[in-house]
Amino acid sequence: MPCMSDDQTRVQEFFTARAADWDSRFPDDGPAYAAAVAELGLRAGDRVLDAGCGTGRALPPLRAAVGPSGVVLGADLTPAMLREAVRAGRDRDGALLLTDVAALPLRSHSLDAVFGAGLISHLRSPAENLRELARVVRPGGVLALFHPIGRAALAARHGRPLTPDDLRAESNLRPLLAGSGWRMTSYVDEESRFLALAVRED
Repeated sequence: MPCMSDDQTRVQEFFTARAADWDSRFPDDGPAYAAAVAELGLRAGDRVLDAGCGTGRALPPLRAAVGPSGVVLGADLTPAMLREAVRAGRDRDGALLLTDVAALPLRSHSLDAVFGAGLISHLRSPAENLRELARVVRPGGVLALFHPIGRAALAARHGRPLTPDDLRAESNLRPLLAGSGWRMTSYVDEESRFLALAVRED
């Protein structure tokens, strides 16, 4: 892997310190992940990437959605998180890639969809990184930006107020996506989940 930036190193350090007990901290998130994956509208044989897959909690529902003929990839920057995914057996549901979503080792237009849980707040250059995700998705393919709790609940969990510059705010996210090759098609920010869906423009 090439030399990492300070931002990449910080992200790695953050998640390395939390990898071992990550799943046990959020034991009830499984149904929320499955429900979000269902909204992608995946079909048997589709090719999908879990961008910033962490411990791979989205991989089982993604595999169930695309079936044995589909392709499921999980990409993450932090080796410790991928090790936890393997320990949990989730590497059986998707191929794990140690890579930065800013520079994916994938062909252009090779995927039908991208799923990103908790991803947006960890992107070093959001517009540029979302463009990279658009590059690997075919026109008409889908992006899901998900979190198992809403913005207000997430801010409260971290002991901070919601601020107008929050990238997940619809007024910020919609133009960010539009400038990165995506058209937002739905936006939900409830206590129990955050889910923004977008379609890859031609």
